[in-house]
Amino acid sequence: MKISIITFLSSIAIAGVAAWYSILGLTTIFSAAVIPIIIMGVVLEIGKLVAASWVYTYWKETNILLKTYLVSAIVVLMLITSMGIYGFLSKSHIDAGINTGEISVKIERIDNRISSEQRQIDRAEKNILEMDTTLEKTEYGFFDDSRLDERKKQSAEREQLNNIISKAETNIDKLLDKKSEYELEIKNFEVEVGPIKYIAALIYGDEARNYLDNTVRYVILLLIFVFDPLAVLLLISANMSYRRELEIHQPEKKEFVETKKQPPVQKDEKGIPVNDSNWTSILGKTVRSATVNRGVKKVTKEKDGVKIHFYEEDDGKG
Repeated sequence: MKISIITFLSSIAIAGVAAWYSILGLTTIFSAAVIPIIIMGVVLEIGKLVAASWVYTYWKETNILLKTYLVSAIVVLMLITSMGIYGFLSKSHIDAGINTGEISVKIERIDNRISSEQRQIDRAEKNILEMDTTLEKTEYGFFDDSRLDERKKQSAEREQLNNIISKAETNIDKLLDKKSEYELEIKNFEVEVGPIKYIAALIYGDEARNYLDNTVRYVILLLIFVFDPLAVLLLISANMSYRRELEIHQPEKKEFVETKKQPPVQKDEKGIPVNDSNWTSILGKTVRSATVNRGVKKVTKEKDGVKIHFYEEDDGKG
């Protein structure tokens, strides 16, 4: 396949993807006019590519004012496309970050509930401990049943406190299981953004975690700077390749000079030429003719219809 076709298809593919991402990004900015934004983006993208190809093809024939406007319009449209791509990629990163942010809030709430349940356990255990201490400080006889009676009085309260402890521990177990699920989601997200973390570490070192957003911005900027400009430049390159291939395969123009052959020289019975004057002047060339009669050579030179005659001695060579 010709390199011009490959280059052209590559430019169209990149331009199509860039236009799609840009339109999606612009629709998020102007969410109240989605359909008009899509129509405008498609038409402007096509116009940008056509303008770039046309300006390159007719650069020498185009006046300075038209060239200036078209080039400026192409540059502005490239910036608009890049802005839309930046919006689209930024929104994707923000959406992922919002998800993890919501999970972090849920984990924080779970931690607060766990702390609350733990406080209930601590209070219940403290009350049981106080009841035991009070029971131990009361003076009873060794064989007195009063201690047993007092414990029976506390049994209902003790059972209630134990129930509070058991319920709180059950709630804590459930909350810890839920927290583990949320932490797993966060770890999965960290795996997805792992390359960004390594890039941030390469730039910021140990403080990479605090600069993940900045690193994402830099990566997006690198992408948009080589996205739409590459499509436009590849389209111009396709035009260059196509013109070059036309020049290579175009048949060469050859100039043909029509000449007339010298008619056969007529000779007499003795073999002496009697007439050698049938030369003509072609395309401004000087044509020389000669006749020999009785040892005298008559030489005629003709150019552009003008003839000059002069005589020479015949040297015998004709």
